[in-house]
Amino acid sequence: MKITKLVFNAVLVTIILTSCKSLQENKSTTIPEYKPDDQELYDTIVTMDKAYFDAYNSCDLITQTRMYSDDIEFYHDKGGVMTVKQDIIDALEKNICGKVTRELVEDSIEVYPIKDYGAVQMGYHKFHNNQEPDAPSKPSKFIVLWQYQNIEWKITKVISLH
Repeated sequence: MKITKLVFNAVLVTIILTSCKSLQENKSTTIPEYKPDDQELYDTIVTMDKAYFDAYNSCDLITQTRMYSDDIEFYHDKGGVMTVKQDIIDALEKNICGKVTRELVEDSIEVYPIKDYGAVQMGYHKFHNNQEPDAPSKPSKFIVLWQYQNIEWKITKVISLH
């Protein structure tokens, strides 16, 4: 019984090591250039991103509220999680309006379809503190899930990383 267990463990270790080696040999050192799978979807989501952040930068809370799904989830690496739509709008009004503007990093958006749901958008943007116009702003990553609900696009989940 001990010999069988030893043989089994030896074979298992060999399989794991072989798998790891072949994964490393196949690993590409370059990231492929992004090209949208669906240009129409890409253009739609880029347009929705612009509409949302035009509203964000001008403190148009009505448009922002309309673009969020009722079951919005907002994950912020520094601020935590918010899941109540009105709490998010209140925080935007208190902390963002007139104080912060967002700038999209050109050509950074990637959009991927999600079957029977909508799309995921990823990209980089920078935020500028209007009270400190000379303060540096570094690009940060964002991920947005867009759901196509009742013939309109809604933001359902946001992950904002700084």
